Amino acid sequence: MINRLDHIAIAVQDLDAALGTFVSVLGCDPGSIVIEEVPSEKVRVAFIPIGESHIELLEPLGDEGAVSKFLAKNGEGMHHIALATDDLGQETERVTSLGLNPLGQPSTGAGGKKIVFLHPRQTNRVLFELVEPDPHHH
Repeated sequence: MINRLDHIAIAVQDLDAALGTFVSVLGCDPGSIVIEEVPSEKVRVAFIPIGESHIELLEPLGDEGAVSKFLAKNGEGMHHIALATDDLGQETERVTSLGLNPLGQPSTGAGGKKIVFLHPRQTNRVLFELVEPDPHHH
């Protein structure tokens, strides 16, 4: 079962410049921001906390990878909406039974989360990420 909004992800060309903007707009504590690289997704990410959710900024690492291709095609902007679940396997089975196609197999994303994406052609052109948070990370 989906139990909360985990994060909204925004693709950016320059993570450091975007962080300056988002910290100003959101008025958040820069010390609360978690930055990490996710080599499997070819991105550098920053998680900015907002209550129990986050804004995730995505900067591509090089010219390969989905975020780099997204930026080349669309420019900066909203990339995906991540929805949290306590059981990614069960939730993936549930949405598959409804005829939705996951984009690949579940994998490990930022913050040690188990993740799987749903194809935006089937979800009104919104890329959804299902995430099962790792209780030992943010």
